[in-house]
Parts: sequence; C-alpha cells; structure tokens
Amino acid sequence: MSTERYHNQFTISWDRLHRDVRMLCHQLVGRDFKGIVAVTRGGLIPAALIARELDIRLIDTVCIKSYEHMAQSSINVLKGIDHDGDGWLLVDDLVDTGKTAGAVREMLPRAHFVTIYAKPEGRPMVDQYLTEVAQDTWIQFPWDMGVSFVEPLVDQLRTRKE
Repeated sequence: MSTERYHNQFTISWDRLHRDVRMLCHQLVGRDFKGIVAVTRGGLIPAALIARELDIRLIDTVCIKSYEHMAQSSINVLKGIDHDGDGWLLVDDLVDTGKTAGAVREMLPRAHFVTIYAKPEGRPMVDQYLTEVAQDTWIQFPWDMGVSFVEPLVDQLRTRKE
C-alpha cells in the first residue's frame, strides 16, 4: 500500500460487492433507464450485476485509463460514447478524487451517475452512491485479489526457528 496517500485498506469480498450492488439497486428500482454505460474496468462487474437486478439488456462502455495500480496518472480516454447520456445509467465501482468521474461527466452530462463506493473528494461528481469510504483508504476489490493458502501460525513459527 502506498505510504504517501493511502494509510488504510478496505477489502471487498465477492459476497460484499454483490450485497452492496443489490442494496444500491433497491434505490434504483422503478426508474426507467435506456441502458447502462459502464466505466471500464472497475465499473464492468457492478454494471453486469445492476443489469441483472434491474433487467437492463443494453450495456455500453466508456473506456478510461487513469491509474497504474495505486498511482493516479493523467486521464487517457480509450473509447468514448456518441450520446449525452440522457436516460442512461452510468456505473463505476468507485469515485475517488473525481478526476475520472469529471471526464466521464463531460462526456455524459445527462446520465444518472452511480458508484458503489465514494470518497469525499469525488462524491460531488456522482448522483448516487452506496457507501462512503475515507479518502486515505485503498479499496481492495475482489477482482484484484486471489485466494491462497496461508500456513498456520504454529507452522510459520516452527519454520522460522529451524
């Protein structure tokens, strides 16, 4: 974890992500969206889950690169979109500093923008979010992690003594 910007860590399991997306969908149900625009890469999985819960069949993407692992870099739009977002649901996993969200907002000013998690700096950029997370927290999403065996503590200590 970067010692400069991130002092805390928040780990999201697959179960937690799914539960959080469903909770957000409870707030969205009953609205009539033309489709979903997912902000790649983080918004892809939440967008798929939302599409299922709200029975939305039309999904498009806005492809933006603004991070190299934990370091935010300049905004690089890899794929834009050809409408202003009117009637569309714009989905991302997280709004952090708001830089990526600002670029997406410029492309789709009329979309309803939702994220699952929001940090204070970026929160004003979205219309709705589920959970606020401290600005100095790095979120570990399940698609960035793997499950691996951890040796029992007693065996770890035994190995160190040998």
